[in-house]
Amino acid sequence: MTGPLDRGVRAELERAAALLAGAGVPSPRHDAEELLAHAHGVERRDLWRLTAVGDAYGPLVERRRRREPLQHITGMAWFRHVGLAVGPGVFTPRPETELVAGAAVEEALRLAAPVVVDLCTGSGAIALSVATEVPAARVHAVELSEQAHAWAARNLAGSGVDLRLGDMDGAFPELDGAVDVVVTNPPYIPVGALVRDPEVVEHDPALALWSGDDGLDALRVVERTAARLLRPGGLLLSEHADLQGEAAPAVLTATGRWDDVADHDDLAGRPRWVSARRRP
Repeated sequence: MTGPLDRGVRAELERAAALLAGAGVPSPRHDAEELLAHAHGVERRDLWRLTAVGDAYGPLVERRRRREPLQHITGMAWFRHVGLAVGPGVFTPRPETELVAGAAVEEALRLAAPVVVDLCTGSGAIALSVATEVPAARVHAVELSEQAHAWAARNLAGSGVDLRLGDMDGAFPELDGAVDVVVTNPPYIPVGALVRDPEVVEHDPALALWSGDDGLDALRVVERTAARLLRPGGLLLSEHADLQGEAAPAVLTATGRWDDVADHDDLAGRPRWVSARRRP
């Protein structure tokens, strides 16, 4: 913000932030400000221009107090350098996944005409980031859920990304052995695991969350699909749960199809994603 807040506006923001904090919302002040900006159709940095809080604000705060995702309320999620339309039926992209997308972008930028495949694309976040940041890339994406595919189609319209509806297992047979980067944020929560975050269990689609007894069933399909798609030396990048820092790389090493298998931390220092190169 570039100026002091109106006293009345500041009081309403503080009240809203206290309500959200009491409900366990992780970033109450940030969310209170984002909701106020959304209610008035302004950017958060321009809240200092407001002289009063309109009637629309209270109901928005109440929705967030009940732990409806902020992104569902505003209809928008920011991911790296792009804004994504999100809502019921699609996984809300998280900051952790930006690191995986960034690694895909970095690898693609090394190549003259990279071919990149995004498996389990969800909202299209990774695919759109690569297409936006690497204009020379040919980007392909696949999504199994019809609801999520509809959100991805909306976000990827005009981007040049080849988006398909279907299972990643068997997707893009015409690209076998010709892909430079396979990147994914697959489901990775073990069935029966206790998830305390209401935004996840009540609003993220089950198809994007659960992945067998050990949470690695989807990664096994990713491994098989990536091994088929990638050229020798091609790069696989996959997100995983923070408790899978050893188990996820083990899925890859066990097949004997990968070199340079390495695990990587997120910004909080937790194991979060694995990389590997297709063995010749």
